[in-house]
Amino acid sequence: MFQEFKKFVMRGNVIDLAVGIIIGGAFGKIVASFVNDVLMPPIGMLLGRVDFKNLFVALDGNKYVTLADAQAAGAATINYGNFISTVIDFLIIAFVIFIMIRMMNRARDRFDKKPEAPAAAPTTKQCPYCFTDISIRATRCPNCTSELK
Repeated sequence: MFQEFKKFVMRGNVIDLAVGIIIGGAFGKIVASFVNDVLMPPIGMLLGRVDFKNLFVALDGNKYVTLADAQAAGAATINYGNFISTVIDFLIIAFVIFIMIRMMNRARDRFDKKPEAPAAAPTTKQCPYCFTDISIRATRCPNCTSELK
């Protein structure tokens, strides 16, 4: 049983998957930091000094200055600012993955191109008198009975 497990784990696909998950997790953290720390502050400043982390609706009807105040009071909240940040985060990751897959597909298409088979020799020709298709070996047209050269 241990040998089977070892064989399973040492296959290339499992190791590739593990590496992909680890790198994907790290990449997700980098993109999240980019969105929260680099992208959203200037957008918030352009929108009138809005802090997206504090965009929320308290469901208990009371007004709170910050999300932390609402959570400290035990109010249920809809945190749409965090949701906007998460959507932007997702869109960036999805776009990067799209670009990577597109590049991989183009590279694969270049390397996997098989030479095209040469065109088959024609088996018919057109009669110059009646313009019907006839056998390439014909010396007389079966339709108009013209003699062919």
